[in-house]
Amino acid sequence: MPEPTKKDETENESAPPPPEKTAPQEGGNEKGKDVVIREMTSSSDEDDTSVSTPPADGMSKPAERKDSVWSLGEGAPEESEKRDDTQRSTLFIEKPQSGTVSVGGNITFIAKVEAKDLLRKPNVKWFKGKWMDLASKAGKHLQLKESFERHTKIHTFEMQIIKAKENYAGNYRCEVSYKDKFDSCSFDLEVTESSQAAPSIDIRSAFKRREIKQQEEEPEVDVWELLKNANPSEYEKIAFQYGITDLRGMLKRLKRMRREVKKSAAFAKGLDPAYQVDKGGKVRFMVELADPTVELKWYKNGQEIRPSAKYIFEHKGNQRILFINNCTMTDDARYYVTAGDEKCSTELFVRDPPILVTKGLEDTSTYVGERVELSCEVSEDDANVKWFRNGVELSNDPKSRYRIKVEGKKHTLVIEEAAKNDTATYSVMTTGGQSEAKLSVDLRPLKISLALEDQTVRLGQEIHLKCEISENVEGKWYKNGQLIEASDRVKLYHKGRIHRFIIPVSAVDDEGEYMFVPDAYNINIPCKVHIVDPPKLHLDGLGENNTVTVVAGNKLRLEIPITGEPPPKVFWSRGDKMVTDSGRIRAETYPDSSCLVIDAAEREDSGAFRITLKNEAGEDTALINIKVVDVPDPPQAPNVTEVGEDWCIMTWEPPANDGGSPILGYFIERKKKQSSRWMRLNFELCKETTFEPKKMIEGVAYEVRVFAVNAIGMSKPSMPSKSFVPLAVTSPPTLLAVDTVTDTTVTMKWRPPDQIGAAGLDGYVVEYCFEGTDEWIVANPELTDKTKFTISGLPTGSKILVRVKAVNAAGESEPKYYPQPILVKEVIEPPKIRLPRHLKQTYTRRVGETVNLVIPFQGKPRAKVSWQKNGSPIDKNEINIRNTENDTIIFIRKAERGHSGEYDMKVEVENLVDKATIDIQIVDRPGPPEVVTIEDVWGENVNLSWKPPKDDGNAAITGYTIQKADKKSMEWFTVIEHYHRTSATINELVIGNEYYFRIFAENMCGLSEDATMTKESALIAKDGKVYKYPVYDDFDFSERPLFTQPLVNTFAVAGYNATLNCSVRGNPKPKITWMKNKVLIMNDPRYRMFSNQGVCTLEIRKPSPYDGGTYSCRAVNELGEAEVECKLEVRGGLSFFRLLMDGVPPHIIDSYMREVQADKTEGK
Repeated sequence: MPEPTKKDETENESAPPPPEKTAPQEGGNEKGKDVVIREMTSSSDEDDTSVSTPPADGMSKPAERKDSVWSLGEGAPEESEKRDDTQRSTLFIEKPQSGTVSVGGNITFIAKVEAKDLLRKPNVKWFKGKWMDLASKAGKHLQLKESFERHTKIHTFEMQIIKAKENYAGNYRCEVSYKDKFDSCSFDLEVTESSQAAPSIDIRSAFKRREIKQQEEEPEVDVWELLKNANPSEYEKIAFQYGITDLRGMLKRLKRMRREVKKSAAFAKGLDPAYQVDKGGKVRFMVELADPTVELKWYKNGQEIRPSAKYIFEHKGNQRILFINNCTMTDDARYYVTAGDEKCSTELFVRDPPILVTKGLEDTSTYVGERVELSCEVSEDDANVKWFRNGVELSNDPKSRYRIKVEGKKHTLVIEEAAKNDTATYSVMTTGGQSEAKLSVDLRPLKISLALEDQTVRLGQEIHLKCEISENVEGKWYKNGQLIEASDRVKLYHKGRIHRFIIPVSAVDDEGEYMFVPDAYNINIPCKVHIVDPPKLHLDGLGENNTVTVVAGNKLRLEIPITGEPPPKVFWSRGDKMVTDSGRIRAETYPDSSCLVIDAAEREDSGAFRITLKNEAGEDTALINIKVVDVPDPPQAPNVTEVGEDWCIMTWEPPANDGGSPILGYFIERKKKQSSRWMRLNFELCKETTFEPKKMIEGVAYEVRVFAVNAIGMSKPSMPSKSFVPLAVTSPPTLLAVDTVTDTTVTMKWRPPDQIGAAGLDGYVVEYCFEGTDEWIVANPELTDKTKFTISGLPTGSKILVRVKAVNAAGESEPKYYPQPILVKEVIEPPKIRLPRHLKQTYTRRVGETVNLVIPFQGKPRAKVSWQKNGSPIDKNEINIRNTENDTIIFIRKAERGHSGEYDMKVEVENLVDKATIDIQIVDRPGPPEVVTIEDVWGENVNLSWKPPKDDGNAAITGYTIQKADKKSMEWFTVIEHYHRTSATINELVIGNEYYFRIFAENMCGLSEDATMTKESALIAKDGKVYKYPVYDDFDFSERPLFTQPLVNTFAVAGYNATLNCSVRGNPKPKITWMKNKVLIMNDPRYRMFSNQGVCTLEIRKPSPYDGGTYSCRAVNELGEAEVECKLEVRGGLSFFRLLMDGVPPHIIDSYMREVQADKTEGK
């Protein structure tokens, strides 16, 4: 059975031996993470580990380093299971399984989650040990992947470990969560060492800096005791000194040894915590059993040990002994023995023999640049040897200038090219000894084989400095005492003893003193470089033809970059005149440029300016065109060429001066002639010189103006155009028809246009042309304002086409054509009276109304119209009749009933006649009924009868209106309206009252003006004895005026209305008059007088002090009169000036002032 290697001892311990199912787990399932390794970076594949151990007190757990990634210790499963199981639900459909991989191999762990019941992707995390989240550690050696299969709806999560290392082994955990669901799975990774790989010792991290002490012979020591008592920072030193190759395993076993061993009932005496043996030696394990009959088994790293030549078992009473012969490094492991259900364990440490230095280092002296080899020999081939320089360890990094060469037992430190700073004490150290030697590096005497030479270089050409010295040493280049570093522009070359300095393209700043100084030598090699450059103008930033544009009024500062070495002189000129360094136009010169300055540029400044550069290397000159641009001049006043109903067409000429910049377009504005407010008509530039303003008000005078626009801005406005009025031609005339036709004339008639507009209507033009020609002939040279015109001088039998145009100030309208050719030949048209429909029935009008009847007729030529009334000729003094060619009009200004009758109309054309009759009825209100009689009285009813009126008003009686009145009050009330019979019964009369009745006749004109009343009254008597009413004389209510409430003296406040009240009675009602100071108040707006139910009121509006006085009220009727009076005092007097300003007459003011003074005197 193959033995496990040292790298597998931790993983093997995690599984108990097959027979012992109840054996507790140790090692890999420990809770603590006691050893930490450094981060596994993607930039290095080497297994660099930094080791730390827990403190002696096993109860406290050491803090992990901040740069650590994976913990060598494995998290205990029971820690990950501390979650509340009630929160878990099975989300995994496939969990990652434990696996084994060899060092440098790859392994992948897969977890799958079904997404059928999940609305989104679950959250998955991978951990190593208890807490270490691996998501942030992904890199070259660790990759986390995830995918989703849409058909099966399964999420797949993968963790891939690439090029596994030994310290990757341990316990891992995968957790998946989704909302309140959670699932977790733990698995182990075992990393085994390849059988071909020899164990390697990493010594680079063993020492950072240590001082080398002479090692002396020491007695054999127990490494376990050293580690127990040593400070953790000394662990690596002890490991190197005593040949410990698996320090991590040692520390883990040391931690387990520190645990408190429980007292065992099976073992009277157990194994020691640890045993130590040299490589090739023999070790003895012994336990003493409490019960010798108990079966005993020995295990190494979890595998049972069988007896063999290497493993020998002995029994001595209760003692059980195990001998291990010829110990090798593979025997360095954990051993335990089981007795029934109990176990006792120990650790065996196999120590390599110390490596001795058999041949030491020797002191060496050399020169700079020489190859140096420091060699020593040790007692073992390929032994672990460390090199130090002044006590600092040297690494065998390929980038290091130190190279360590191993040839069997010989170890050599090689320095290819020794430098001055390589002088030091070098030492070598093994596990069994050390040696040191001194290296002295000196400089060789330096000689200058080729010195630097002074150079004169044209600007832009290459600068090449070269020197040669006797030694192959580095050096530095200086310019004017400043160190020069190599760059893209400066190239420094060193090959052997030759040093070169090259600048491919020289610049002005490259001029100066250069010097090369070899390293470590107090020698310098100098030279001078002089740069020569003819003057040059740089005009790349100028426009085409070196043109510079400036806006008038702005300041121009034209800066021209110049170059030249030495700096050239600059001259500016315009024509034959030089530009000085002062004035509005001046030149300013600077080391690397020259400026032409023009303050407040003017159009006259446009032109060519010459700039000239001169220095000792040559000259350069150029012409620069200055172009001063400005806003254009305003255009001339525009012309309005055509005017329409709400539009016009305007044109203008471009401005004489475009300001030096092309005209881009125009803006147009308009305003009413009487207004000062201009309105912009276009917001996009008009490119043409013609524009059509629209949306103007017909009949209103307007003016327009134009702005020119170029790239600089907008010109001033042009002068306004002449005022114009938008006018529209009328619509065509309407209802064009032929009136009459004779053998030589055609008379046309028409109606005015439907739309005339603000320009009005000046007249009409009648045109005709003969059928078959297109030449229209104007029939009326002068406009006619009539809607009828006769075209004369036409040949008989010809056919003409006629059209009519309406003309106004805006021009001629569209013509109105007669649709058919007209034959010029008189035609007899029979007479035909076209009687309107309303005249075919009786035409009714009321007395006093106007009668105006128009009866059209036809008939040609020369129709004759005659009228008769009731068979007799019409009196033209009463009835006005007017005849025309097409109609006749009968007119009665104020109709009377005598105008009623039948009117006969006759139209004659030669022998042809047409007649019509019109029945005209003039109606008036009827007269009252003739006699109204009370036929009978019974109960509450009265029966009346009457005769129709003699005068029915020339219209049928349509009804009667009956009214009643109580004899006492004689107030009439309508009982029945629109009653058609001549007898009626009046119901619901009041018993005991006596009534009169009257009746009105009614026709289409209304009620009769008068009514016929019953001569007797109808008494509605009670049933039984008839009461005879006594006869009383009427009471005389006449009374002369009497004031029941007199006027009262009153005080009023100036400026506030005041009223005077009194009450009076009298019959007949008296007439009331008011007086002030015995003067009647009439037509004065300051006074208002009211009388209501005998209460008389005088209101004085906003009185002033002069309104004070004696007011009286007088009542007068035919029986006599009465008068009352009172005094009114208005307080808050006004001054004489205020009264005068209020318009009070001076004599009233004087009287008022005297009264005021008298009142004051009386008051005193």
